[in-house]
Amino acid sequence: MEKNLILLDNLPVGSCGRVKKLTAKGNIRRRMLDLGLIEETQVEALRKSPSGDPTAYQIRGAVIALRSEEASKILVEMC
Repeated sequence: MEKNLILLDNLPVGSCGRVKKLTAKGNIRRRMLDLGLIEETQVEALRKSPSGDPTAYQIRGAVIALRSEEASKILVEMC
């Protein structure tokens, strides 16, 4: 992993990042692409649920909740 990239599930609440790579395979990858998680898309971590999982992200004007398991398959570069 490149040193300036982090996993989306490690993006602090209130911070933004740009999608650089998806490591997911199969149906999960297709779902992420359908949600708009393509390269260079800006993602902002809005808030975590009280239990800590899932986390709400703003992606292309929509608020989407992703579990840590899914978010850990997305590499982002901090804005």
